[in-house]
Amino acid sequence: MIKISIVTVSFNSAKTIASTLRSVAEQDYPFIEHIVVDGGSTDGTGAIVREFPHVAHFVSEPDEGIYDGMNKGVELASGDIVGILNSDDFYPHQSVLSLVATAFTEEYDSLIGDIVFVSESNLAKQVRVYSAKGWRPEKFAKGFMPPHPGFFVRRKFYLDLGLYQTDYKICADYELLIRFLHTNRLSYRYLPEVLVHMRTGGVSNNSIKSRWLLNKEVVRACRSNGLSTSMARLSLKYLKKIFEYRFLW
Repeated sequence: MIKISIVTVSFNSAKTIASTLRSVAEQDYPFIEHIVVDGGSTDGTGAIVREFPHVAHFVSEPDEGIYDGMNKGVELASGDIVGILNSDDFYPHQSVLSLVATAFTEEYDSLIGDIVFVSESNLAKQVRVYSAKGWRPEKFAKGFMPPHPGFFVRRKFYLDLGLYQTDYKICADYELLIRFLHTNRLSYRYLPEVLVHMRTGGVSNNSIKSRWLLNKEVVRACRSNGLSTSMARLSLKYLKKIFEYRFLW
């Protein structure tokens, strides 16, 4: 049977991490390894994590940021497949990882699926759909990547191709996906399912300054992997994003 390792990175996540942990604990797939890497929280996050006996590994210590934490988690993983679930995200139903495991019975290197952004004040309210349908590696240069929380990959490729580059502040996931899916051409399957619910917000979207930094790092990630792009070209992606929102009154 395929073993799936899920890596959750946290820092002062006491308000949200219980739903993340619960969504993994309640999965109906039996071969799961949940790894939580905490950056030394002071708000009681650690006490919450310890209430969930399904967590296989829990590390709490100062780190160099979210991507350093992800690297620590991947290095601890022993599963055939690795997925990342952030500490303010959660699986929408109990069969997500069963669907992932079934998809990997075919000989794909990786899998991409959809995610949905939900309101922080009402987790049942969908705000934006982020679909991987129709995505292709050539879209990296236009500023589009498959949703990172909806990405699962065979662990051996982290060993062969490297981990997250921690000198990126908010775009190491973009660079890693370019390196895996474009530069090294890992095969992937699109699974037409919503795999993760994400609360609105996030480090890469919370200000004009962070969006500018994100685009600057995307340009760097593309160019370091042989893709030509520019800040002007990337700015066009925001027109498309308007149509991903669901305006619900």
